This record gives sequence, C-alpha cells and structure tokens, in this order.
Amino acid sequence: MTHDPYSALAVSLRENAAKKAAEALTGVTAELGTVTGSGLKLDSFKHEIQEYLVAEFPGTLKLPELKLVGGVRGLKDSGGGNVEGQGEFAFLPSETKETVLSLKYQPGDRVLALPLNGGNDAIVLCRVVSGNG
Repeated sequence: MTHDPYSALAVSLRENAAKKAAEALTGVTAELGTVTGSGLKLDSFKHEIQEYLVAEFPGTLKLPELKLVGGVRGLKDSGGGNVEGQGEFAFLPSETKETVLSLKYQPGDRVLALPLNGGNDAIVLCRVVSGNG
C-alpha cells in the first residue's frame, strides 16, 4: 500500500485549521447566568465571577411625535392662582445624539453573558425574562 504524502498534508492542514479555529472561538458561546450580590454566577461555571463587564449601547435616541391626554393639578398661573383641568400635551419629534443606554442589574436577575478568557471574565449583554411576561 502506498502512502500519499499530499493527502496526509491536506488532512494535517485541515485538522490544524480546525483546532486553531476552535481555540479562537473558545468562550464565545453566550450562556445564561445570575447576578448575585457580589458578582456573576454563570450556569456552566462553578465559581462566581467577582468583577464582570456590562455592555453599553451608544447611539442616537430618536423620539417620534407624541400626544398625551391627561389632567393638570398643582400648577400656578401668573397671578398665583391654581390651574387644574384636562388637557392634551403635544411633544414634537426629537433627536438626541451621543446617548448611552446603560443597563442596571439587581441580584437575582437572570442575564445573557459572554464568557471570555477561559471563563475568568464575562460581559453581561442583557437581562433575560420569561416569554410569558
């Protein structure tokens, strides 16, 4: 039986490429965890991560035109008299640049996290809630 050196080289290259790709992607899988009073506990990692990162979402906040109907109490007119009654409040569309949405988590919150550095670090992406409300 003859040994084909080109096939052996191709197999070796493929195996090495697959191994390096697996190493590069280690820890990239998102997983569930729970915020504790002193850190983050990932479901698949037995130790609590004391210092973890939290994702922020920078961008532009755009609000559409909005009209609300409601009551007014406790306001004073220019003569110092009370103003009360029903009214319509109209808000024009607005845009605020350089807005950052920072999420705050409480102990017991279930979260989606990306473990990094072999599970030694993690980035919390968002809180996870039941689909039933």
